[in-house]
This record gives sequence, C-alpha cells and structure tokens, in this order.
Amino acid sequence: MFKKILIANRGEIAVTIIRACRELGIKTVAVCSEADRSALHAQLADDCVCIGPAPARDSYLNAQAILTACTLTGAEAIHPGYGFLSESPTFARMCEKCQITFIGPPARVIELMGDKTTARQTAIEAGVPVIPGTPGVVGSLSDAIKAAEEIGYPVMVKASSGGGGRGIRIAVSHEELPDAYQAAKSEALACFGDDRVYIERFVRDPRHIEIQLLADKNGRVVHFGERDCSIQRRNQKILEEARSPFIDNELREQMGAAAVRLAEHTGYCSVGTVEFLVDADRNFYFMEMNTRIQVEHPVSEAITGFNLIREQIKVAYGLPLKFSQKNIEFRGHSIECRINAEDPGNGFRPSPGTIASLCVPGGPGIRLDSAIYQGYTIPPYYDSLIAKLIVHAPDRRQAIARMRRALTEFLITGVETNIDFHLAILRDQDFIAGNYTIGYLGLKTENFLDRIIPGRKER
Repeated sequence: MFKKILIANRGEIAVTIIRACRELGIKTVAVCSEADRSALHAQLADDCVCIGPAPARDSYLNAQAILTACTLTGAEAIHPGYGFLSESPTFARMCEKCQITFIGPPARVIELMGDKTTARQTAIEAGVPVIPGTPGVVGSLSDAIKAAEEIGYPVMVKASSGGGGRGIRIAVSHEELPDAYQAAKSEALACFGDDRVYIERFVRDPRHIEIQLLADKNGRVVHFGERDCSIQRRNQKILEEARSPFIDNELREQMGAAAVRLAEHTGYCSVGTVEFLVDADRNFYFMEMNTRIQVEHPVSEAITGFNLIREQIKVAYGLPLKFSQKNIEFRGHSIECRINAEDPGNGFRPSPGTIASLCVPGGPGIRLDSAIYQGYTIPPYYDSLIAKLIVHAPDRRQAIARMRRALTEFLITGVETNIDFHLAILRDQDFIAGNYTIGYLGLKTENFLDRIIPGRKER
C-alpha cells in the first residue's frame, strides 16, 4: 500500500481523505494556500506545504506547485478530491510523467468523458440511452438554428466542457435561441476557457438521478445504487438522497447496468458517477460522467456500508476488488444536506467570516463531514460549502425525521447559513411525498424564504 499520499484539495473533502488514509495506515501531506494556514485539513495531516496565495489559480490550481510539494515530501500519490484539478487530464498526465500515482482514472478517460460531446458519442457506442441532440459541437448560430429545428423545441444549449450547471441555456422557441446560444458560449468561455457548445432537446421536469461506480485495474466494475439529486437551486445540488423515492427496482437495475456498461466500454478505473435525466414516464437518458469522487458520495456509503475513498485508494494502488455486485446490499435510506455559508435572505450571497460559536448534531445515524471549528474564519475565496450533514435510517420517513432533528441541533453563529432553508424543504409536503423534480426549488424557493425570514412577505 502507499506509504504517503498528498491531498490536492481543501475543506471537508481533504479532511475526509485524511481520515481514510489514517485508517489505512497511510501518512498524509496537506497543501494549503496562505488563506488556509489555520484550516483543519492543514492541521490534521502529518505534513503540510503552503503552495501559494489565496486565489485558487495561484494555489489549489497551481499544478507545478502541487507536484513540487509532492516530490519534496516524498509522497507517492496525489488524491485530488473533487473540483480544482480532479478532472484535469493535463494534471493527470503530469503526475504520470513524474511517476506519481494520480488517484483517479487514466488521463485519456478523463479527457474522453470530460468533453460532453465525446462523452455523449461514447455513451451511444456503449448502448446507453442519450437525449436527442447534435452529434457534436455546433460551429455557428446558423448551425444551431438548423439543429434546433430538427431536434424540436424546447432545446438546451450546453457547454461542451461544462460542469456544475454552468454554460447551459434553454430556448423554448426560434426567437429565444440566438440569445441563449450567445449566453451559453460566453459563460462557457468565462468558466472553462472553451466556448464550444452543442444542442440537446430539453426534457421537461426530469429527475436528476446518478449511479455511483467503482472499477479496478482488472476491468471489474460494480455500482452502489442510485442517488436522487433533483433538489437543485440554479443547477447546483442542495440536497441528495439514496435511494430515490421515484425509481422502482426494474428501472434501478436498468440504470445500474447501463452505467456499468459505459465504464467497461471506456476502460474506467477508480470511483466515478454516471448522471442521468429521468422523465415522468421513467425513460432515462445519459447526461454526463463525473470522473472523480462526488460531494454526495456519503449517502451511497450510508446505504451500502462501504468507504468509497478507501476503496478508491486501494484500486489506485492496483489492488483488485475483493467483492462483486452481489456482495453490495442496500439497507435503509440516507439524506445529505449541503450546509453553505450563505445568506438566503440576501439572494444566497456567500457569507464568509469567523464562526463565533458552534454546536453540532449527534445521536444514532448522524454523520457530519466538515472542516469548520469554533473560531475558524471562513475565507471569501472559495466555495461556500462548509459542511455536509448526512443521516441514515431504516426508511425514508425516519430519515426525514432524523434530518429535521439533526438540523435543529446544528447551531452556527458569526456567519449566515442555509440550515433553516433545508428545514423548510424537509417540512414541505411535496418533498415528504417524494413529489419533486429538478424544477422543485424554482417553484418553492420564494415560499420557503417567506417562511424562514420574519416579515419578508410583508416587505
């Protein structure tokens, strides 16, 4: 097994990786920006190297500085977590050239699945259903107009190198397409440095369902069931649950088999997630593949009993999977709430600052993945996610009740958070009934804000 791993990330995911390494007897090296010198991950690791100024481009995205830190500390492998360099084929190749193990899939697979148009074509080759759309990027507005007419409105203009809900615009008619096309290209260029886009039919009110995978270097692939990630605000996931209240056993098996088939077709190795859209008639369509660990992976761990990061490290070292699909059993129900330092009453604006007091929830079936502590100052330079609260219970009804209880125990002062917003979701009758799609929060948010902000409705 590896003797030392460098974690090229920060926050809760860096802490989670450090814990997994410690249980495997592996020493860890943290990297931090100047703004993160007092961060929990920097304190928990066996060693820590400051790699640059606060902006991510000068630190957590500085591949050369990270590789230098790895060499200087004698680390044999790099775990990229999620975000930052986790889906950079260039960084993965740099690791290979430096004879450092990149804990993730091969660079060629990251590249193949990172480009949405080639990923779509790969899914077609693997026999995985896809949404009707262009076979590749569209080179001009006139091409986009022609494609949209053939596909049929409404359509989505999507960034080829996109992710995280960026670079996506919807056009419901011919008149709206020019603006949607230009807006998607502009946002794609600003976010990803790549303004290529493609056209896809817009599926009305779908569910966002994803399948968690794990593959070893011997070609064995297993899945850990589905997660329902349909509770989203502006294409950003807020709350996830496993299993989905909408998916039946037959569809569950079909989607799991399709995801495994895609991984086998690409020669995938590591953890990964295949994301699908599922329409009201339970037709499912490939959307994208994330070639990394996901923010929401703990709900899959909760219902299966596996530690996915531990397994990811093992297969990266070259160890074969010691279990098959039949050994993976699904027990109970799990929900994850993403706790963000943001102000729902002020347009969900990020709320960096110092945590004055902190009381965390506990009790049976409660897990908290976080890197915050009392007195910690949340920097303004990074994502506003500060904690993931995960519950597990025998069934969905009990999981909802347990999450409500846990949220009411979770007290943070000094910064604003979205804890009360999550409580509003969990008390909503449509959510309790499992009656929601990705458009749910678009319809409900204003009502939820009226409930949790005193006097807002009158103002």
